[in-house]
Amino acid sequence: MRSSPPAGRHWDGSPRHTARPRRWLRVAADSPSRLLRSAQCDRCRHCGNPIEWCYLTDGSPVPLHPAELPCAVVPADERWHLSSGIAHPADDGSAWCRITHQSLCPARTAPPDPTPQLRALRRRLALRTRRLKDAGALPPPPAEPAPPTVPCRPARPVVRLLYVRYLAPCPVEDLRCVAQTRTRHRCTRALLAPDAPPGTWALLPAAPATGQLPLPDTLMAVYDLTGLPYGEQLRWRAQRCPVHAAAPAAADTACAQWEPFDPLLHHQHIHPRLPTTARHHRARP
Repeated sequence: MRSSPPAGRHWDGSPRHTARPRRWLRVAADSPSRLLRSAQCDRCRHCGNPIEWCYLTDGSPVPLHPAELPCAVVPADERWHLSSGIAHPADDGSAWCRITHQSLCPARTAPPDPTPQLRALRRRLALRTRRLKDAGALPPPPAEPAPPTVPCRPARPVVRLLYVRYLAPCPVEDLRCVAQTRTRHRCTRALLAPDAPPGTWALLPAAPATGQLPLPDTLMAVYDLTGLPYGEQLRWRAQRCPVHAAAPAAADTACAQWEPFDPLLHHQHIHPRLPTTARHHRARP
């Protein structure tokens, strides 16, 4: 008579290895950090030294030095501590604290009056960066992108047509046709059609309306359409694209958005320079 093997073993008595149940990573509902793992290890792209990415209460990342330092060697305004996976720029009352990598990065300018311990730590990080560069393990830092070139154009330009000045509701390139299409929607074509003659920017005196006091000799940028044919000026005045200008039977879904220009009421829209050049906007750090 053969006896049955004990529980957890095979027929020959060898232990039976059962696979452990898999555990799934979940975020607790009451966790102040919505991350599966905090203090993710990385390397600084400028110096190559290790850093730990931690996150603030608003979710923005901050790189910290991976090792803790005594609070006595770190200034009070540079102390950080972690609580429940969240980085806080303050002292928690313990004898140890964290410090940001920007305060120690050898590729950045050293902060004024560092302590001797921080100066020695920064020197060791600089030595490691030098070794990485000599070994070719540290790629050159990425070049800063050139500042974007943004065309300088007024938000509400002054347009001169039929020898009358009007204040446009938007830039000239964004003016849309007000005619109704066959699908009962507003036309999406622009007034400044590629096959139609455009106007020209000119500096004209900011003359007041009739009966008002004269203004100082001020020049203002005006998009002049008086050089176009009379039919083209009527098309711009009706705010219609060339297609719907040839079909006067089409209805309008909106009124023309021209506003008579008054230099006293609309003085904030007077621009003394032509918008034909481009300004270079400096990117924010």
